[in-house]
Amino acid sequence: MKIGIMGVGSLGTIIGALLTEGGENVDLIDINKAHVEELNSSGAKLTGFVNKTVKVKAFTPDNLTDSYDLVFLLTKQVYNKESLEQLSPHLHAKSIVCTLQNGVPEDLVSSIIGAERTIGGVVGFGATWKGPGVSELTTEWEAVRKYAFDIGEINGELTPRLEKVKAVLEHVGQCNIDSDILGVKWSKLLMNATFSGMSAALGCTFGDVMENKIAMTSLAYIADETIKVAHAKEIRLALMQGKDMEFLELKNHNVNEKMAFYEEVWAPHKSLKASMLQDLEKKIKTEINFINGYVSAMGEDSGVSTPFNDLVVKLVLAAEKEKIVPKMSDNLIHFERLNKEIHIGV
Repeated sequence: MKIGIMGVGSLGTIIGALLTEGGENVDLIDINKAHVEELNSSGAKLTGFVNKTVKVKAFTPDNLTDSYDLVFLLTKQVYNKESLEQLSPHLHAKSIVCTLQNGVPEDLVSSIIGAERTIGGVVGFGATWKGPGVSELTTEWEAVRKYAFDIGEINGELTPRLEKVKAVLEHVGQCNIDSDILGVKWSKLLMNATFSGMSAALGCTFGDVMENKIAMTSLAYIADETIKVAHAKEIRLALMQGKDMEFLELKNHNVNEKMAFYEEVWAPHKSLKASMLQDLEKKIKTEINFINGYVSAMGEDSGVSTPFNDLVVKLVLAAEKEKIVPKMSDNLIHFERLNKEIHIGV
């Protein structure tokens, strides 16, 4: 099976290296020429909770010649249209494109390459791109081995091809086949909207968010808004890493009752810095409109108020426009003010 990984940033580099190490025939594909050159000359260097260097094959999209049976899509959503147009000539009728992206990109992906070639996927671990050829695994290795991926058909069918994709991904860690991939995607969307959204908006790690009461209270409301929007769309959030994300819906503003859950689920990821924050540091466009912005857009469409997600979007877009990295001390006051407004209205 010929495999491509489209977009080898922090996660794509790690996944591509581990699939290659597992004996798969993999091409790592990225527009960053310096990164591609370093991968080819020195291999993929993995650091953090794993420490190894793996010899890999890497290409820029304009140098592709092969046809791919399976492609894992790991580009930022802001580049999906361009990336898929570059990829399309290298797909055949039975090619599979598995989305392993943040947010819910399946509608757009299937509209470009066809629903029959699209399956959904979720990554359960985090990483930080450290520079050409180097990626740091920021989730504990035990958690990666247990909760690496969820995949599923968009229509919920359990098809033979899912088993083939599962077998490939399990070179990295456990891959779960799910008949409700949309529910899984929304659970992952909640995870991204909360900790990744706050990490980007405050310019800090997940651990820094967890240690601040105002940030965590705001995060709890981000989760609550996400769940309420999903319910308005007749979607129930699926179990994520064995945990029921529906528990995080707030009733009577019972924020404190949720804190132990957050600590248990996110403790292994405390050292993680959101990829959106990494983008701000590199002064490039973030995926904020596809994460918190997606919740806000779906909320507006459904008549569900999303003030905390709206605030995250506002702060991240402002930082993106000004090409700055947010400071926790500067932006936390906005969340504190919104918290007060919410409780005054109770």
